[in-house]
Amino acid sequence: MSAKKILAGVRVIEMSHVMAAPTCGLMLADMGADVIKVERLPGGDDVRKLAPFVDDESAPFSMMNRNKRGVALNLKTDKGKAALKKLVEGADVFIENYRKGAMERYGVGYEQVKENCPGLVYCSISGYGQTGPYADKGGFDLIAQGMSGLMSITGESADRPPVKVGAPVTDITAGTLGAMGILAALFHKANTGEGQFVDTSLFEAGIMHTYWQSAIFMASNELPVAMGSAHPLMAPYQAFQTSDGWLNIGSANQGLWQKLTALLGVPELADDPRFQEPKDRMDNLAALVDELTGFFKTGTTKAWQQKLEDAGIPAGPVLNIDQMTSNEQTLARDMVQDVGSSEGSSLRVLGHPVKYSETPAEITRRAPGIGEHTAEVLAEFGYSEDEITEMKKAEAI
Repeated sequence: MSAKKILAGVRVIEMSHVMAAPTCGLMLADMGADVIKVERLPGGDDVRKLAPFVDDESAPFSMMNRNKRGVALNLKTDKGKAALKKLVEGADVFIENYRKGAMERYGVGYEQVKENCPGLVYCSISGYGQTGPYADKGGFDLIAQGMSGLMSITGESADRPPVKVGAPVTDITAGTLGAMGILAALFHKANTGEGQFVDTSLFEAGIMHTYWQSAIFMASNELPVAMGSAHPLMAPYQAFQTSDGWLNIGSANQGLWQKLTALLGVPELADDPRFQEPKDRMDNLAALVDELTGFFKTGTTKAWQQKLEDAGIPAGPVLNIDQMTSNEQTLARDMVQDVGSSEGSSLRVLGHPVKYSETPAEITRRAPGIGEHTAEVLAEFGYSEDEITEMKKAEAI
């Protein structure tokens, strides 16, 4: 593609590990920002050690760090710390997701750098945010899912063990929120020249996924519970078992409910006092599911999906990851792309989830090897060839 990228010319230093900040950085990198991932020596990001591997390259690491350049610094050395500070102060954006206080020890806390670079947008993604009684705690997706209330509403029912969302949803959402915050801060900077501190967390990322359930509780004082695939406010809106799998059906409002009963040949269900209105159907959800499951088990997922869609009722199969990544809509939206390994083997990653008519996102670079671009980046930041050689000898890079 030859179109100008929406964030072309924006330089981002990403001091990151695992998932939240790397998600933030990859969103910006896909939009054209020059994202430079800084890893600590020795070892780098722990995700590099996670299987499966393609040509000795971690597939999880490759997924989270495509489109970035890589710098590796030994931050136990003065030269390594000085290099990090020079990179941060020469950037438009700095992203980090280390425990509170780590950046200050490296000399690049917000208060330590903002005087020399008042236009810097500094984004911190942590477990609980930089303020409050939990600010010093570390952050993990599983813990955040539990603390945010998400695990209390995920699973089959209230009398079953708590279940987390299958994906690390607070990590991914916190990274996406970080990118949103950075874009807003860059807009403010474009208008005023002023940078700022952007602070979000896994905890808040989890809380925001409870919009429906929190609304219910705060208005009624009724405590929402896990409901499997069902919805807390409307029915039938959940997965039903078919003869060969599962099918999600979104017959959520009165018009769709009446279409469904007509399609099934049981219009009397629409007049059944247990199911007449949305509240009636929610109050009698178990009975409703029993009534409908018998119908859907008589046919295949594909056949029922076609019938439902022909009748104007939203429906879709429950796909596994293999089926999703090979789905025609997934491919039509460029949501699976092959970046290749360093040895030329196929290495697929997920594509950028937003499409832009004038400034399309693009994946052009595989994830970097550890320190792959250190010399190149340091030279761009004013280091001479001799200085870079000295840093190598001192094991600072």
